[in-house]
Amino acid sequence: MRTGRSIHIRGLVQGVGFRPFVWHLARELGLAGWVRNDAAGVHILAEGPDAALDALISRLQAEAPLGARVDQISTRVEPATGHGDFRIVDSGGGAVQTVIGPDTATCGDCLRELFDPADRRWRHPFITCTHCGPRYSLTRRLPYDRAHTSMAGFALCADCTREYTDPADRRFHAEPICCPACGPRLGLLDGQGRALAGDPIAVCLERLRAGDIVAIKGLGGFHLACDARNGAAVARLRLRKNREQKPFALMAANAASLVPWAQVDASALALLESPERPVVLLPKGAELEGLAPGLVELGAMLPCTPIQFLLFHEAAGRPAGMDWLRQTQPLLLVMTSANPGGEPLVIDNQEALACLQGIADALLLHDRDILVRCDDSVLRAGRTPAFIRRARGYTPSAIRLPRAGPSVLALGGGLKNTVCLTRGDEAFVSQHLGDQENVASYDFFEQTVAHLLSILEVEPAIVAHDLHPDFHATRYALDFAAQRGIPALAVQHHQAHLAAIAAEHGHEGPLLGLALDGMGLGSDGQAWGGELLLLEVAGFSRLGHLETLPLPGGDRAAREPWRLGAAALHRLGRGDEIPRRFADRPLAPALAALLQQGRHCPETSSLGRVFDAAAALLGVALESNFEGQAAMLLEARAVGHGDAPAWDDAWHITTERKLDLLPLLARLADWTGTSGEAAARFHASLGAALAQWLLGAAQERGLSVVALGGGCLLNRILALNLVDSLENAGLTVLRARQLPPGDGGISLGQAWVARQKMEY
Repeated sequence: MRTGRSIHIRGLVQGVGFRPFVWHLARELGLAGWVRNDAAGVHILAEGPDAALDALISRLQAEAPLGARVDQISTRVEPATGHGDFRIVDSGGGAVQTVIGPDTATCGDCLRELFDPADRRWRHPFITCTHCGPRYSLTRRLPYDRAHTSMAGFALCADCTREYTDPADRRFHAEPICCPACGPRLGLLDGQGRALAGDPIAVCLERLRAGDIVAIKGLGGFHLACDARNGAAVARLRLRKNREQKPFALMAANAASLVPWAQVDASALALLESPERPVVLLPKGAELEGLAPGLVELGAMLPCTPIQFLLFHEAAGRPAGMDWLRQTQPLLLVMTSANPGGEPLVIDNQEALACLQGIADALLLHDRDILVRCDDSVLRAGRTPAFIRRARGYTPSAIRLPRAGPSVLALGGGLKNTVCLTRGDEAFVSQHLGDQENVASYDFFEQTVAHLLSILEVEPAIVAHDLHPDFHATRYALDFAAQRGIPALAVQHHQAHLAAIAAEHGHEGPLLGLALDGMGLGSDGQAWGGELLLLEVAGFSRLGHLETLPLPGGDRAAREPWRLGAAALHRLGRGDEIPRRFADRPLAPALAALLQQGRHCPETSSLGRVFDAAAALLGVALESNFEGQAAMLLEARAVGHGDAPAWDDAWHITTERKLDLLPLLARLADWTGTSGEAAARFHASLGAALAQWLLGAAQERGLSVVALGGGCLLNRILALNLVDSLENAGLTVLRARQLPPGDGGISLGQAWVARQKMEY
């Protein structure tokens, strides 16, 4: 019997070749009807025997294209109307319930064409197909059609039109499709904006080999590149970008080319070669001068765009075929974000010429606009891969929530900002937006909010924000809520850290956890950062915290760890040692007096500041050139001393459930051995102390599920020690998996808390 079915598919099903997949499947099954994109996802009207229709529905999810994600399939029986064949038809409308896919690396099929001299797209810098290339960064709105992308102004040639309209072709409705005859144009300019003669790729490589710094346009913005083997070029890039010690990422043609500079295991290889192409933190091998000074990890990445592949192809001598890409290649490039002076990533050609003048010696750019700024994602490989920064390749993929609820706009914090918008049972967390410290970063933040609201067509019922009143995100939230007549909810920073983990794991019951970070405003107006919290539907309770340390000079102390070392000595009753121990600091005597008087010394329970104090007392870091540097250098010293035992008497848990780490800092102040062994024993002791602290609370409360959140969990040694201790004690440990454990994840936590408040 011939019947009809109306089938709706929700999920990541646009821009991933889903309609051609349905077309092939329907023809194979002998079905008639049509398939189209609409605002909800993909809509199919199919007619044929019931068995064939059942097979279609079953195979839609089981055999979905690579890159697709089917979240829901709903069906309704329809009368057969006599369709003669199966077609792909124009997009429909309706309320938006789908989302565009993230940008992905050039696929293997496109690479084979890119390196085939007989192919019409040989060495075409914008080669793409349904399965790869830009998506999110060039899309204005949904449905995902060419007219809604930055490719709208490039009229297709006859050959591309034929591919675009042929359902059997790999490029059927690949919206960024183009070729050398009809696509964007690549050009190379000098630092003053004058065109440089010759093949742009070839001349760009010449400039890189000569030691120049070149700005290269990518998917979500520009990179600044130089020859990673040229120490002088790397030093010049540091000087021009005013980035004295913060590590640079390394790009190589393939994983084999990273040897001997980094260690690549199976977990790391899977991340490096994934379609998302993140920067992956790897154990460092031989030293490349100036890339990651003092650290034991190196951020490495493989080519993502055709332009990047072509640079390595040019360096290899333009060989035909793919064999060269499996062989070790000598070219190594520094690839760092082009965002001068703490401003957002540069995306526009004219913006690049203006902002990068004096930094870049040349610019490799093109006339395809980037519509959405999106930096590289950064992950650490290992037993459990962890996000440092979530952006290109992963945004805007949704995080599934355990159930549907009211829409929330959550605006994150002041550092490593992201924003989150919920729709039904999905949470869409933006790309990494960075620190909110200037007008340009405020504009980027507001553009991102507007774009998310537009592309998802959501009107939030509530706005959530950090408790800190001076963050731009907080002020924006209050204005946004007032203009729309909706409530605004302040969510405490560390509550949001743990709530983000509860949200991504779908945990809705009581949750005990540690929130360990640099600093966040507490509900008592103090600077928190080492918190033992109980989360419940009605809110949270602060069960305990680290014993506080003074911050001599306030925020300045976070940039000068020696001040925390001095604070620890003062708190230990050894303030008279401060001028002698920090004799190279002219302000040391005055700081000792300031501590003695208790002036300009706010208290903090921050674990991040304990790391600073430890680094200073061991002489590992007296100043920080970037956030977290002291802790990273301390962790680097500890590597290689993994068997160093904890000091059993180096902490004390008070009756008020405060964790006192002053005995641990006293051990460091008196240490006479190597800093590496002391750093390892510090990490071991800290992990044991925190585990004992949390275990006691879990037993007292009768809870077996705990969460670990906050930026300090990016410390691999601490995280592994803590997780192993808790799991060995029988607890279930929840950690950040789909977002960073630090401030890049708190917007999700704010959204989760706001939804619970509305439903409670």
